[in-house]
Amino acid sequence: MSQAAAGALNPCVRKREVFAWAMYDFANSGYTTVVLTAVFSAYFVGAVAGSAPWATFAWTASLSLSYAIVMLTMPLVGAWADRHGAKKRLLAVSTVGCVVSTMGLSQVGPGDVALGVVLIVLSNVFFSWGESLSAAFLPELARPEALGRVSGWGWSFGYLGGMLALGLSLVVVIQSQAAGEPATQFVPMTMWITAGVFSISSLCTFAWLRERAPRRSGGGLGQAWSQLLTTYRRSRRYRDFMWLLGCAVAYQGGVAVTIALAAIYAEQVIGFVQQETMVLIFVLNIAAAVGAFVFGHWQDRIGHKRALSVTLLGWVTTCVIAALTTTKGGFWYAAAIAGLCMGSSQSAGRALAGLFAPAAQLAEFYGLWTFATRLASIIGPLTYGLIAWGTGGNQRLAIASTAVLFVTGWLLLQRVDVERGRRAALAAEA
Repeated sequence: MSQAAAGALNPCVRKREVFAWAMYDFANSGYTTVVLTAVFSAYFVGAVAGSAPWATFAWTASLSLSYAIVMLTMPLVGAWADRHGAKKRLLAVSTVGCVVSTMGLSQVGPGDVALGVVLIVLSNVFFSWGESLSAAFLPELARPEALGRVSGWGWSFGYLGGMLALGLSLVVVIQSQAAGEPATQFVPMTMWITAGVFSISSLCTFAWLRERAPRRSGGGLGQAWSQLLTTYRRSRRYRDFMWLLGCAVAYQGGVAVTIALAAIYAEQVIGFVQQETMVLIFVLNIAAAVGAFVFGHWQDRIGHKRALSVTLLGWVTTCVIAALTTTKGGFWYAAAIAGLCMGSSQSAGRALAGLFAPAAQLAEFYGLWTFATRLASIIGPLTYGLIAWGTGGNQRLAIASTAVLFVTGWLLLQRVDVERGRRAALAAEA
């Protein structure tokens, strides 16, 4: 890390600690890339559920159930972690839970719909808890004026981890298909690969990342609930954070559609085969890594709000191209734009949330951020699934309707005053 990069960090933060924090993004990205996007989603619809008319809806409903659980639990978990100085301990619990349940997905075969649903719900709940707890370390590591670039480092490094897990899985798929083996033979192996990359890569996170939050007096779940209620009663003080949450509910719903349904759309509408889909997702991750890294630096220069606005307009363009194109080449263009926008929009949102979070309530505020993003993850894919089901499988109309979510997010973002939101956070700290 260069001297200029080191200047982006708070005092007493070592370079290797930021690397360890970014390694958690590296570790967990394989789960979203392989399980939720490229491999298991299409396997669940096509093999486990036998391409039944309700299969896509069953997949989106399973994800929605997991996100509902996260919504109900993560703000409380965050408040408890702040009070106990326990972000790192809870991060370890969520990591083990996600790794073990991902391994369990290797046992899901044709007809095992109930088992698949249970394991997807469990693994995604643990993953979401870990993602939120990891994000809460960001304001402790980065200076306020450098939140964008440091968040971008983590997201871009994360996409490299997703590419590693997907690349290893792609090798298994190519070799298995060349040998004439069915998906029931090679998909379980990709689940073991994903779990292995997650567990091994996260080790340096737990070795080097420090827990800086002090343990405060009082300590049960009742006290955590009391803290949440206090924040709710003071929500007018944090109105810019609340507008940001509303924006996130809208635009993250569209991002969730891409994560959960890109492989399904590519294979069932555009005509990709599984090997082509995995290559597509691999390239999308490259674009996302570049977008997150470059955009993070650009974001700190031009401002968080303006930068996020640009990416939301890019997402609208992506939805229009994906809905209209009838060729694989056209869909590649949509995927490239989606990759750039995915990395940048997720990095920008995480950094902006950190700017509005008081220092003593980082896990709590990121828990509320997770509440918003998981509500989005229910609204987006579930709406997509209902539109596809209600129109007899018209997924083009479903993907076109996703553009409305990004437009709504853009409109809500215009109500956010970044300077006012930052002043509210500093006042709470004082």
